[in-house]
Amino acid sequence: MPLDEPLKQTVSALCSDVAADVLQDFLSRMDQEYFRRFEPATVAQHVRLAAQLTPDHPCEVTIVERRDQHFDLTLVAYDYFSAFANICGLLSAFGLNIEEGQIYTFADSAAPVTTRSGYAGGQRIRPKSRPGLSRKKIVDVFRVQPGRGVPFGPDDHQRLIAELTTLLQQLDAGEFDEARQAVNRQLVEQLGKRRGSFSGLLHTVHITFDNSQSPTDTVMDIQSDDTPAFLYAFANALAMRNIYIDKAQFAIEDGKLHDRFYVRNRHGQKLTDLADQQHLRLTAVLIKQFTHALTWAPDPAKALEAFDQFLDLTVQDTKGKAQQQALAFLGDKKTFPLLARLLGTSDFLWEDFLRRQHGNLLPLLQHYRDAPLIKPQTALRKELDKLVDKAKTDEARKEALNRFKDQELFRIDMKHMVESSGLADFSQALTELAEVIVSRSLRDCQAKLEKQYGAPKLANKKPCPFAILGQGKFGGRELGYASDIEVLFVYGGAGRTSGKQGIENSEYFERLAQELLQWIEAKQEGIFHLDIRLRPHGGKGSLTNPLEEIISYYSPTGLAAPFERQSMIKLRTVAGDATLGKQVEAHRDHYVYGGEPWDLPTALDLRRAQLKQLVEPGTVNVKHSAGGLVDIEYAVQYLQVMHGHKQPILRTPNTMQALAGLVECGLVTRQDGEQLRKAYLFIRMLIDGLRMVRGNAKDLVLPPSDSEEFIFLARRVGYTTDDWQAGARHLQTDIEQHMKLTKEFFERTFGKV
Repeated sequence: MPLDEPLKQTVSALCSDVAADVLQDFLSRMDQEYFRRFEPATVAQHVRLAAQLTPDHPCEVTIVERRDQHFDLTLVAYDYFSAFANICGLLSAFGLNIEEGQIYTFADSAAPVTTRSGYAGGQRIRPKSRPGLSRKKIVDVFRVQPGRGVPFGPDDHQRLIAELTTLLQQLDAGEFDEARQAVNRQLVEQLGKRRGSFSGLLHTVHITFDNSQSPTDTVMDIQSDDTPAFLYAFANALAMRNIYIDKAQFAIEDGKLHDRFYVRNRHGQKLTDLADQQHLRLTAVLIKQFTHALTWAPDPAKALEAFDQFLDLTVQDTKGKAQQQALAFLGDKKTFPLLARLLGTSDFLWEDFLRRQHGNLLPLLQHYRDAPLIKPQTALRKELDKLVDKAKTDEARKEALNRFKDQELFRIDMKHMVESSGLADFSQALTELAEVIVSRSLRDCQAKLEKQYGAPKLANKKPCPFAILGQGKFGGRELGYASDIEVLFVYGGAGRTSGKQGIENSEYFERLAQELLQWIEAKQEGIFHLDIRLRPHGGKGSLTNPLEEIISYYSPTGLAAPFERQSMIKLRTVAGDATLGKQVEAHRDHYVYGGEPWDLPTALDLRRAQLKQLVEPGTVNVKHSAGGLVDIEYAVQYLQVMHGHKQPILRTPNTMQALAGLVECGLVTRQDGEQLRKAYLFIRMLIDGLRMVRGNAKDLVLPPSDSEEFIFLARRVGYTTDDWQAGARHLQTDIEQHMKLTKEFFERTFGKV
């Protein structure tokens, strides 16, 4: 419908200083409702702003203060994919609550253009007459109010205008991901300042669709309580689903926020399919509820991104009863803070487990939310046996065991993340699971091999025993997030299996070890991966060894290096023949704690080599750097070897128990003991935080202290102050202090490295 002629003449008279083609472009292409909503003088202001746009200057912004600390913000700009979402996100990042808004978009012109709904790609065609004239434009008018305690003076106005300009320039360059990430960086810290207790689900969210009001668009109305960053999150969700916002209006009515979106599908058509409307309705409701809990996430931006994928996997792909169950779970007020913490904590957990389990994700979450952190081995064995015993083939048994392992690992990791359990409980839960998995794997692998070769016998025809002993943190009951499982395989001695295809025991147990190593599957390197490097002769030695070889190798006249004597401290029977395991432990006690002098110079040379080879200059490795975890563990272990022959209390594979024993014996002062205890727990927490997000057991280098990764690490490990930078600085100070005191103790006790 052509613009009313008197109105056109009025606006033209007010814009006598604006070029005729610019005025004509604005008046002919702007949505007609726009002219009914704004006075001619305001329209003229918008036209003047549009006249200043050029390809190198893609937006104009004005900010006018109104009464009661309200501000009118007007943005006139070229139109880009996800522009509306990012603008809303940036306003939220500045701590501004959007209380009213009118969003309008030009109609398409004949020339190829970039739209806020999609990017045409390729080289833009810019008419020679006036660069940028034919491009689609937007007029966004917001009434905003700063949040409580949020400053918004003239300097903040200029900073916001500069940020909006930079944002639009990024979109103009096609840097959509970079623009979104830049907004996220600012938004998440602002959200952190709003964190409070989650009071439960919002009151009912009313959503309606109407295809009668507009000849071209579906009108989507949302009425509900306001939540932080909802407009940003929902507009992003629409953009990612190729649903285009042509215009939007929002205002507060009777204490409720009323959002109205004029939308089209990817083909520029109305949303007439009822299934599409229902999916969009569910998306809006769930995003609304999720953003209500978003401030609980260590990394809210990460949580938002994962939640959007979560919606597609759990709502769009479920139908009928399954969808009703999903909605029932999502209707529980416990659910959203859990999801916010979970999805905003670990890329690894989302990518490696949650996404793959999407078919039964909600039942899993519901089960794990209500499950305990620590399950006793009897309960774990019963559940695992029930699952594995149903399988009819070896491959099916292996698959069932690993599925159980992954699900239980998720339960433990989730409970630890969400409920911030202490290291002792977390380690106990992981250790109980690891022992059950190793024990059942041994049972099934033995059964598989005995079908082919028969049972192994000693030379005297008695059964040949086999034992698995834990080492490292598995032996010490100190497993953490993404730990590997260090083990030693030992069998009774020489002999032959009893089957028709009998083989020597040495070959049988070597095959058994190979079966075990591939039976328990590690989803990523180092995570619940069986590690057998700490065995006689290391990587050059057999995978399994008879008891006599263990006794010979680990002896004062044997070939074991000093570090191997030290590593034997952690040895503990975890599966297989208990009697054989106790024999190995008894020999360990005689060898490690027999009173033989400790070769401290060689041990310190090894520590120096670690510092040189494993720590990159200019970086801090929380495990291997001076004052890191290794210095605490080695200090305790050196003292165990040096004094364990006289002090039985020191003969334990657990670091904290050994440290307590050293204090009790007077070998470490109470002050030093307490400092080492705190440093050990602190660094273990830090390592868990690093592994949690990286999903890599090996990468323990701290990110730069001024980086975003370090800020989110601080939040992930509990430094959740309103000022995120201050939280990061506090973490950095604590790291430096703990590592400094640990280094001083180590060098004071054993000498410089």
